[in-house]
Amino acid sequence: MIQIQRVHHIGIRVTDGERSLCFYRHLGFDLAWKDPREPVYVLRNAKGVEINFIVNANDTSGGKNILMDVGPKYPGYTHVALQVASIDETVTFLQENNIPIFEGPVKLGDGVSLFVRDPDLNVIELRKSGTIETAAGPGGQEGA
Repeated sequence: MIQIQRVHHIGIRVTDGERSLCFYRHLGFDLAWKDPREPVYVLRNAKGVEINFIVNANDTSGGKNILMDVGPKYPGYTHVALQVASIDETVTFLQENNIPIFEGPVKLGDGVSLFVRDPDLNVIELRKSGTIETAAGPGGQEGA
């Protein structure tokens, strides 16, 4: 058996690296390095979470995420879930920075989640596990 120790990084295909970098900076990520030979940006946050942009997407989706927004359901990764310290503070920050919340906050299992999308419509779940905060957000649902 292979001994997986942790997730090393998340790879996200994007159409515009600089536009995506501006968005992910709101989530606390900064550019660690750009590959000089390949269209790859490596981002990290203060906790060491790493995201790699593969900057070669064709923008032919017609304003839709083909894994989430179209009738036929294709196999593939649908979203990344990032742990946050506070749902209430996250909601406030998103609203202050005009980042739309597409769903939530909503109680899921042992925590509360909300969902946003990056400029290429990739879905990001922002999740607070464990202690449930009482957060009524744009989705109108209570977090506890």
